[in-house]
Amino acid sequence: MSSGKVQVPSGADRIVMGADGHLSVPDRPVVPYIEGDGIGPDIMKAAMFVWNNAVKKAYGSSREIFWMEVFAGEKATEVYGPDAWLPEETLEIIGECLVGIKGPLTTPVGGGIRSLNVAIRQRMDLYVCQRPVRWFKGVESPVKRPDLTDMVVFRENSEDIYAGIEWAEGTPEVKKLIKFLQEEMGTTAIRFPDTSGIG
Repeated sequence: MSSGKVQVPSGADRIVMGADGHLSVPDRPVVPYIEGDGIGPDIMKAAMFVWNNAVKKAYGSSREIFWMEVFAGEKATEVYGPDAWLPEETLEIIGECLVGIKGPLTTPVGGGIRSLNVAIRQRMDLYVCQRPVRWFKGVESPVKRPDLTDMVVFRENSEDIYAGIEWAEGTPEVKKLIKFLQEEMGTTAIRFPDTSGIG
């Protein structure tokens, strides 16, 4: 595991993928986390408190999470330098550990990365936002039988508008794409082809 700017905790073991495709979680797993920007540190502190206590309640002292801070966002620029919003070391460590937690990240101003969140999703191939939906007893609901609510919503997380494939009006790429759409594909619904950007 890389240890350039990251403090690797001693006594922890990595989570590994078993031959059957399931995660094998040791009693003392190392879990990388990105603290985040803005309210990120406050959120992560509270979340880690909850996770640590949930593990303690479920397993007593036989299991413990070993947290390992990795860097992205503003904190990464302080540690690695002014242009290092998403260090390669961070992505490598999360990839090696198979899991990771992150707080909210700022959007860098200027060129390069448009969204750190999208960049992480794309680099790690985190293509779906999986949202289990179920009813909890005691919570009011407008549904007649909320106890029957049990579904999972899968929201695409890295393509479509997240891909960031776009070109400004008047660029050679836009002209080429509009020409292709009109001449090769027979598209007639481009209302303002001479002043349109594509994205």
